Amino acid sequence: MGRNAENLNQPTISAEHLRLLEKLCNAVAVSGNEGEVRHLVMEQIKPYVHTMQIDALGNLLVYQREERSKPLTVMIAAHMDEVGFMLTSEEDKEEGIFRFELVGGIDPHHLAGKTVQAGKGRHKGVIGCKAIHLTTPEERRSSLSIEGLRVDFGGGGRAKVGDWGTFTTPFQKIGGSVRAKALDNRLGVAIAMELLKYEYPELNLVVAFTVQEEVGLRGAKVAAYALNPDIAVVLDCTPAYDLPLQVEDSFYPLENERYNTRLGRGAAIYLSDRATISDPRLVAHFVRTAEEHQIPYQFRQAGGGSTDAGTIHLQRAGIPTLSISVPGRYLHTSASLARISDWESTLRLVYFALQTLPVDILQSDR
Repeated sequence: MGRNAENLNQPTISAEHLRLLEKLCNAVAVSGNEGEVRHLVMEQIKPYVHTMQIDALGNLLVYQREERSKPLTVMIAAHMDEVGFMLTSEEDKEEGIFRFELVGGIDPHHLAGKTVQAGKGRHKGVIGCKAIHLTTPEERRSSLSIEGLRVDFGGGGRAKVGDWGTFTTPFQKIGGSVRAKALDNRLGVAIAMELLKYEYPELNLVVAFTVQEEVGLRGAKVAAYALNPDIAVVLDCTPAYDLPLQVEDSFYPLENERYNTRLGRGAAIYLSDRATISDPRLVAHFVRTAEEHQIPYQFRQAGGGSTDAGTIHLQRAGIPTLSISVPGRYLHTSASLARISDWESTLRLVYFALQTLPVDILQSDR
């Protein structure tokens, strides 16, 4: 997206953005091993920023412009890492069969038979388990666990203990949606990268592309301490459970009341989650911005889950924080799905909200 006046008035998602998201999603960046995505980000944003630095944990901290005397410093945060696994022991060297441990929240039931890749060489394998033909009735009734799964590299594979791995699902555009293995949170990363292309006359913009979010919000903690912003906005991809309810022995269909978010309804604004109560002044400003610019939005239902906001808002003397997410189905599985229109709504909402952020917003009571 260029800097011409038309685009600045109406930020949109173009074919160029889809190509960038494809690169980001196809890259491998399991928590603790985010270098591949970090390199892509640095390469793309270099023309638009003043300073970039990599901290001790691997966060990429970006200063859009040379620091000026302005009323507000706003931090945008988006985590680069994805869920995956690590190879922990080799059970059969000749066959290339490994035990593994999960990195981040993955349901073992989603793993059997999935194709995966591991190590810098992206060695291909499959997650195997005992075939149903060989299981006992008791085994079929029991829960699948990591102890009963192995990664099989097909004999003679070159993977090794300590390699990070993840799914091989390639990025694909499907109708008005995108499908990929790591939309959580490459969508947030792509939006943060795009926001760096614009001027924000009334504020200093700093961006943290964070690490290790999926294993405890670790990178954001030190990033927020280092950047010390007045306000933080966290960009993420949040689960959408907007599917028909499956209810046994029910004559009448029941309404799905716990959908978290819904695809096609726009950017998801957080009121609260397991780790954060959003700053109400920021919530009000973002809602007002969405309505003034006719940008589709929804409130993420309160409840479980968390984002980097959970640790950012607790740093130093406290940082007023808000999370904005793109809804996505089937997150933390081998393939997730999100609407391009929701991606665009989230980009536009954050852009216009930053452009119109009152410099005295923190002067009012929380």
